[in-house]
Amino acid sequence: MNAPQLVVHRDKELMAQAAAARLITKIVDAQASRGHASVVLTGGRNGNGLLAALAAEPARDAVDWGRLDLWWGDERFLPEGDPERNVTQAREALLDAVPLDPKRVHAMPASDGPYGSDVEAAAEGYAEELARAAGPENHGTVPTFDVLMLGVGPDTHVASLFPELPAVRETERTVVGVRGAPKPPPTRVTLTLPAIRAAREVWLLAAGEDKARAAAIALSGAGEIQAPAAGARGRARTLWLLDTAAASQLPRSLYPPASP
Repeated sequence: MNAPQLVVHRDKELMAQAAAARLITKIVDAQASRGHASVVLTGGRNGNGLLAALAAEPARDAVDWGRLDLWWGDERFLPEGDPERNVTQAREALLDAVPLDPKRVHAMPASDGPYGSDVEAAAEGYAEELARAAGPENHGTVPTFDVLMLGVGPDTHVASLFPELPAVRETERTVVGVRGAPKPPPTRVTLTLPAIRAAREVWLLAAGEDKARAAAIALSGAGEIQAPAAGARGRARTLWLLDTAAASQLPRSLYPPASP
């Protein structure tokens, strides 16, 4: 695991635009080398801001959308089409505007889906879908995602891995159900840290003053049980994308001197 790299942008809009351009480049490079690419999306204001910026980016046409697999890091366990579901928001921000192959859009199960209200069964079903997509070249029972994106919560949570809760302590399973999440809705499905760490690159997105303390804690040696963002690492690269507000409490030793 490499040490985290930081890029600090002037504001959240510039951060979203730069991250969108960076993501396009990664997808195009992966498709050029292997014929396909695999990306894990995140919800929240920063994840959706990135998707909206990507939708407005003319260079998006460089992506072969039909050869892109999309996964999610977590999902609110709500009915299909609920406006609070990450996949619903992603469709509105970008997905409905690009020619994706529906078979390559791997949404997490809804609470009115094939598993009904059984969140544990829904998590197991998503884990099985990941395992079916993993090849012999991958590390274990998940595909080696090219880029896995995560928003960072003010409490340092990533995906639906909240400090001290059982999901962040999981070391075997790749997907788990979450009950009693401190952020509504309380019932969710999430990737675990072992699944997150299968990615080639993990990008953590943080913008706004309310994320400053979380970024400082996670980047200053905190443990992953107390600060889940500290445990989110990529195999080849871990990249923190911040705006100046979110970076305002970072130790000067961490602050990248040449960030735009």
